[in-house]
Amino acid sequence: MNRRIFTAALSALLLTGVSAFGQSSTWTIDKNHTQVNFAIQHMGVSTVRGSISGVTGTIVWDDKNPSKSTVEATMDATTVSTNNDNRDKDLKSANFFNVEKFPTLTFKSTSVSGANGKLQVVGDLTLAGVTKSVTLAVDGPTAPQKGMGGKTVIGLSATGTLKRSDFNFGSKYAAPILGDDVQFTIDIEANK
Repeated sequence: MNRRIFTAALSALLLTGVSAFGQSSTWTIDKNHTQVNFAIQHMGVSTVRGSISGVTGTIVWDDKNPSKSTVEATMDATTVSTNNDNRDKDLKSANFFNVEKFPTLTFKSTSVSGANGKLQVVGDLTLAGVTKSVTLAVDGPTAPQKGMGGKTVIGLSATGTLKRSDFNFGSKYAAPILGDDVQFTIDIEANK
């Protein structure tokens, strides 16, 4: 009788342990290894590139059912850099990011779909006080591995395009001078 109880208890414990692997896991975005890179056409003849760092946030990942996954991120608009002091000053002004009034950008996912390392994440991006839906094509996440300091880490890369006009962003500059499409890539490392 005791052997049956022990076997039943062990089976229940093992089954509980197996089902735990199918649950979601929470990952913290590592701001030291995460960056947003962007590119925009200037007068139709050149491409201006820049970056935003100081990205923080959380990824809740459900590898069994990616549609149950979520992403929330905050980006530090005060870190915008194009390696040109005058342009960066203009980008931080009320003409663009208006960092005095809106020091951060935020993203909150509304849906996640796809599988096999190719995901589509749709979410609300708030940029300079305007919130619009954007769609990201995501490669990853990578398989978890042991990182520096003993933490488990994953990586992923998201790409997308937004229209300046949707966000009333840089409206002082007409599309022939500064392109309406802003292409961006977000390279993320997250840990738990």
